Amino acid sequence: MAAPLERKMKVWELVLRCLVGGFGAVAAALVVTDSQTRTFFSLERRAKYTDMKALVLLVAANGAAVVYSLLQAARCAMAMARGGGALVMSSRALAWSVFSGDQLLAYAMLAATAAALQSSLLGKLGQPELQWMGICSLYGAFCKQVGAGIACAVVAGLAAVLLASFSAFNLFRLYGGNKGSSTTRNGATWY
Repeated sequence: MAAPLERKMKVWELVLRCLVGGFGAVAAALVVTDSQTRTFFSLERRAKYTDMKALVLLVAANGAAVVYSLLQAARCAMAMARGGGALVMSSRALAWSVFSGDQLLAYAMLAATAAALQSSLLGKLGQPELQWMGICSLYGAFCKQVGAGIACAVVAGLAAVLLASFSAFNLFRLYGGNKGSSTTRNGATWY
């Protein structure tokens, strides 16, 4: 791979790690700081993110993503500053650990985001078959802020998926290449 392309890929990996961390932090902050109080017949009822367990999971997953992304971004930045390979890792063990961490991050973020989105839609639309009413007509500001947090979580999750594909490419690139030996199987030459 040409050196300019290698450098661009290193920069994009660092940018994606910063996007995951940044959008994950914004998503967690929007959801955690969200609350709204309503008065019903002289009773005050406060809506907060802990009332919906899927939002608690979303905050936890995004918090973990922020910490992991910051650590990995620091590793990438240090490797780039040294002129080493943030992208091409010399150790297969390190490449496997980064790959595994990135895969875990992507799956956890997408699962938490999907659960929060499903629960939020249930809160917004209700479930008429079960006679559950939507609550967003009562807690509009709460629902809007949670929606913004989920939108940020979706962006962070998609960036995590792209990052997982980068780390997969980096890992499997260590196993590729023409080593000079070939085998023939079913008339095809395999290197």
